[in-house]
Amino acid sequence: MKTLLSYNELSAAIEQLAQRLNGNHPDINDVVFMGVQQGGVVVANEIVAVLEKLRPGQKIKYGQLDITFYRDDIRKEILAPDTMHIPFGIENKIVVLIDDVLFTGRTIKAALDALLDYGRPAKVELCVLIDRKEHRQFPIQADYVGATIETSKTDKVKLINNEVVLVGN
Repeated sequence: MKTLLSYNELSAAIEQLAQRLNGNHPDINDVVFMGVQQGGVVVANEIVAVLEKLRPGQKIKYGQLDITFYRDDIRKEILAPDTMHIPFGIENKIVVLIDDVLFTGRTIKAALDALLDYGRPAKVELCVLIDRKEHRQFPIQADYVGATIETSKTDKVKLINNEVVLVGN
């Protein structure tokens, strides 16, 4: 395993993402944040915690989106669903999807498909901790990126023990 982002670099990236989201959304009442299960929820929890510190007393709408049954590889194996928690409406809201790693774009496509079953947002933005943009299979790009990492297609990028690591095959 090779460390791509240390604990301090990871913390700085989370802080920077939260600061940008905060600055771009002065009216937080029109915005909902959605962590994509599983890794995106870990990142989203941290970003939302920083946003709550930046906006004391304001309610941050935060949910968790399970995309298990929207994945295009579901037919290959039996998958247990993750937690779906969306305690608010998304109709005509700005939805910020938060994920850990943007790789081929397939996970985000599945997240968009799942999201539309819950309503029609005014806008969807994408926030990712890591962008591996050289491997995209769908025309999807993030609005907010913590770090762009060059990798080989067979590498695995994971969030482990508060660090971002590269696990080679």
